[in-house]
Amino acid sequence: MPLDHSIVGQPGEPHVRSWTSADALLYAVGVGAGLGDPLAELEFTTENSEGVQQQVLPTYGVLLAQARTARSLGDFDRAMLVHAEQAFELHRPIPVTGSVRAVATVTGIYDKGSGALVTSESVAVDAESGEPLVTSRTGTFIRGEGGFGGERGGSSPWQRPDRSPDLLVEQQTRPEQALLYRLSGDRNPLHADPKFAARGGFPRPILHGLCTYGFTGRALLHALCGSDPARFRSMSGRFSAPVFPGETLVVSIWADGDDAALFQTAKQDGTVVIDRGVLRHGEQSDEAAAAA
Repeated sequence: MPLDHSIVGQPGEPHVRSWTSADALLYAVGVGAGLGDPLAELEFTTENSEGVQQQVLPTYGVLLAQARTARSLGDFDRAMLVHAEQAFELHRPIPVTGSVRAVATVTGIYDKGSGALVTSESVAVDAESGEPLVTSRTGTFIRGEGGFGGERGGSSPWQRPDRSPDLLVEQQTRPEQALLYRLSGDRNPLHADPKFAARGGFPRPILHGLCTYGFTGRALLHALCGSDPARFRSMSGRFSAPVFPGETLVVSIWADGDDAALFQTAKQDGTVVIDRGVLRHGEQSDEAAAAA
């Protein structure tokens, strides 16, 4: 059964999602906060440390904005689906607890030859006030579903700077990282079940793309935003290779003006796993400036 192209442009039903302080803490640990130095990121990993106010990692917004599209894309092997690209924009810092109403819309289905690229946008607003919190844009690649003669789709211009990175951040993942991250909601067996992973052509379960994305977002937050989520505006990147739990990630960062940076995330052997990365950031928040 081919993909259902009539779904493009049709918004899904609103999805209400609530989260607690514990949910935010679990997500932070799932994307490596505190790994190697449990005292380094207490504002993201604890809620009761003296003199430390809990905050929420910006990339948690991608999970909060997730919602179902109008209906299923069609009948295909889910083992052939991988996360291809992810972008999001924060309209304000994420509160420690809250509830959002999110609506997702498939924005395009593109023919990439060997597969289909499905893009979607999800907008999450405060469930009570309607105030925007996060806008998420996602691309998923479904292997074997291309060749239907559709548009290939375009991409934003991006070029790796012809100079050494201004900053390099190295982060180790845990061998059990995927088992920990999946507790934040993504139970795709591709990341835990070796038989399911083999169906997708992988020798063992791979790390969630959004876990790698969360590791990268943490690196950018600390390196360019002074660890202040209020300065983190938006982030985008394209997943280019799988990561296996336990591998080391190296984030290369190039400043691109006063409020932007380009980045790539790679393994230690140089294999790029997140490409065409762009971060936009702002000035220090009034609260952080007053505390400094």
